[in-house]
Amino acid sequence: MEKTLIIFKPDCVQKKLVGTVLDRFERAGFTIVACKMMRLTPALLAEHYAHIADKPYYPPLVEFMLSSPVVVMALQAEDAVARVRAMLGPTDSRKAEKGTIRGDFGTDGRVNILHASDSPDNGLAEIARFFKSEEVLA
Repeated sequence: MEKTLIIFKPDCVQKKLVGTVLDRFERAGFTIVACKMMRLTPALLAEHYAHIADKPYYPPLVEFMLSSPVVVMALQAEDAVARVRAMLGPTDSRKAEKGTIRGDFGTDGRVNILHASDSPDNGLAEIARFFKSEEVLA
């Protein structure tokens, strides 16, 4: 079984879509192994997005991610990372097909409903970044 991290971004929370999006994951057979609502900090975002900190879109992304609380969740399933990413569609919601989460609810490349881990190793690292080991229940 593989684990992956997802972040229900500010647009998802503000549009009251958390339950709708979560329902898609549960119906697809994912198990929630950790979940919490939180306010992100600049320090946590700097660590999480260190790989893009030099990009011009980094400052607006941080501003967006700080704009409201988010819901952070770890999901578990066979091939969890690939399956979640397929359900999301491309990062740029304008290029995502209808029927994908970003195609149905996203706006663009930043306002795109969810962050999702991009590899099994990053999934484990991201889960450890956002959750204490005792908060992950599987």
